[in-house]
Parts: sequence; structure tokens; C-alpha cells
Amino acid sequence: MTAFDPTNIDLTTVNQAEVICYFAIGENEYNGQFGARISSIFVIGLVSTSVTYFPVIARKKPSWKIPLGLYTFARFFGSGVIVATAFIHLLDPAYEAIGPGSCVGESGGWAEYPWCAAIVLTSIMAVFCVDLVAEVYVERKFGVTKEESSVSNSAFLRSDRDPDAAPAAAAMDPEFHVSAQHQDHDHRKDTESLYSNSAFLSNMTSSTADRLSFAQQIGAFLVLEFGIIFHSVIIGLNLGVVGDEFSTLYPVLVFHQSFEGLGIGARLSNIPFPRSKSWMPWALCALYGLTTPVSIAIGLGVRTTYLPESKVSLMVQGVLNAVSAGFLIYSGSVEMLAKDFLFDENRTKKLGKLGRMVAYVFVGTATMALIGYWA
Repeated sequence: MTAFDPTNIDLTTVNQAEVICYFAIGENEYNGQFGARISSIFVIGLVSTSVTYFPVIARKKPSWKIPLGLYTFARFFGSGVIVATAFIHLLDPAYEAIGPGSCVGESGGWAEYPWCAAIVLTSIMAVFCVDLVAEVYVERKFGVTKEESSVSNSAFLRSDRDPDAAPAAAAMDPEFHVSAQHQDHDHRKDTESLYSNSAFLSNMTSSTADRLSFAQQIGAFLVLEFGIIFHSVIIGLNLGVVGDEFSTLYPVLVFHQSFEGLGIGARLSNIPFPRSKSWMPWALCALYGLTTPVSIAIGLGVRTTYLPESKVSLMVQGVLNAVSAGFLIYSGSVEMLAKDFLFDENRTKKLGKLGRMVAYVFVGTATMALIGYWA
């Protein structure tokens, strides 16, 4: 096979992939600015980690008297950031790297099937299956569903406050029914026993529901965080070796990582961690905050040899971005927008608050989409 000669091209016989790869594949463009790149490790690391930790720390420090509205803003602004990250910062770069019309996408087996879309689809369906299996496993393990725990809790709470509600609670729960069968012997003794069982079962059901809620929420959160971490590794490596674009990317990525960190921290602060897992939010915040700085440092370590625009690098970046895009599309659409809005039974009780929540989502989406113009 003759080598591709860009100065002598016959459009009737030329291989399209060779032309595209000629323009897409580049050499190492590292151009110095070593001191500024070193500073980016500490600046991006400090700012993004601080912003990520802030919602978690503030939630545990009532003395700070952070307004509840600020939590609401951070949570739903972060939801918008995650959705925009999925499409603008992950899906689009994935298509640029391995999609149709790209060097990889027009080469060999990559040209025979829409692999980029297939990877995103597989990622979404894999997360769905993991989410479904996890919820079914946890519910069967604890012997209670979300709906049952909600109904049981409400019934038990009513029985504690209203004696007339006790028969209803007894009818709903077998243990109540068994204890109520002794009414013929001593009505007063039976009533006390009924309320005692009510309090016990209420506490037991509440504890089970809490464990169920934690298991489901932490599972969804880990999918979200690891999707973002894959992306952070790529941008960290590229920032360490990029050429003239470094001066633009540096400040943009400070905001980029901070907004993503705010979304992670806000979501993390709303998860009810049990006492035995109290270390997890601190570790998860640190994991996100350190990922990009460590990746920048690695990029600097291979700054003269790493080729971010080689065919292999484009392939790896495209696959990781496609996988991450699937993770975040599912998390943003299902775990955030759908559960926070479409499945929230209380959303219509305060329309003003609902309007603000939706506005915060749009502000977060628009802000992160705008940052996509530069990075």
C-alpha cells in the first residue's frame, strides 16, 4: 500500500479515511508554560474540591445558618450542569473522536457500524439494569418496598397520634392483626399492646426504609460520580499537554470542574448516610476533587511523548466519553429530572417553588452549555 500523499490526491480513488485522518491526527503540541501548568494542578484542585465539599460541610454545620434556598439552588443548578455535561461535554466529543466522519469512525470496522451510538446505548442500558437489579435486591433483602414502607410509616404515625387510626393500621399489618385478636380478654391491655407494637414496628419500618433509601441513592450517585470522573481524567491529561489552547482552557476548566463539583456536592449532601458510613461523603468529594489534578500531573509527566490526537488516543477518549455520556444521560434524566419533578407527588403544592427549581435547572444547563464553547 502506497503512503498517503496530501500533495497528489485523486478524488475518484482516494480513501476517505486517509484524508480525514490527515487533518485529524496531530503531533504533540506541548509549548512550555510549565509553571502555569503546575499552578493549574493546585488551583483546579483547590477550587473544585472546596466547591464540592461546601454543600456537604454546610449541611453538617447548622451554625453556619446557610439559607435553605441556597441548598435548593445548588441542587437543581447542579442537575442542569450534569445534563449539559452529558450532551455538550461528553456526547459531542465522543462523536468527534469515534463517530461518523471522524478518523476512527471512518477506519476499518469502526466504519461498518455506528459504534459511538452503540456504546452510549449500551452504557445507558447497563446502568438501567444495575439500577433495577440493585433496587430489587435491596427491597427483597429488607423485605419491604418503597411504596410499602411509605404506606406503613404513614399508618403507624397516624396510629400514634389518633386512636381511631389504630384499627386501620392493624388491618394493614399481619402482626397488628395477630395482637388484635386478644381483644376478648382485656380490651385495655390489648390496646396498650397494640400501641406498643405500633411504635416498635414503626421504628423497625423506618430503619428499614432508611437503609433502603440509602442503598438506592448511593448506587445512583456512584454512577453519576464515576461518569464524571472518566471525563475528568481525559481533560486533566489533555490540559497537561495541550498547546496554544492552554491559556483558554485553564480558566474555563476552573469553572467547568467547579460547577460539576457543586452538582456532586449538592447531591451528596442530600443522601442520608448512616453513622457507620459517615466517612463516605468526605472520601467521595476528595475522589472527585483529586482526579483532575492527578491527571494533569500525569499529563505533565508524559508531556513530550503523549499524543492526545493520535488514533489510539482518540479511540480511547471516544470510548470513555461515550460510556460517561451514557452514565450521565441516565443519571441526569432519570435520577434527577424524572425523580425530582415527574415522580414527586408534592410538586404542585407550591408552584412558586416548583418554578424556581425548574429555573435553576435551566440556568445550570445554559451555563454549562455555554462553557462548552471553549471546552
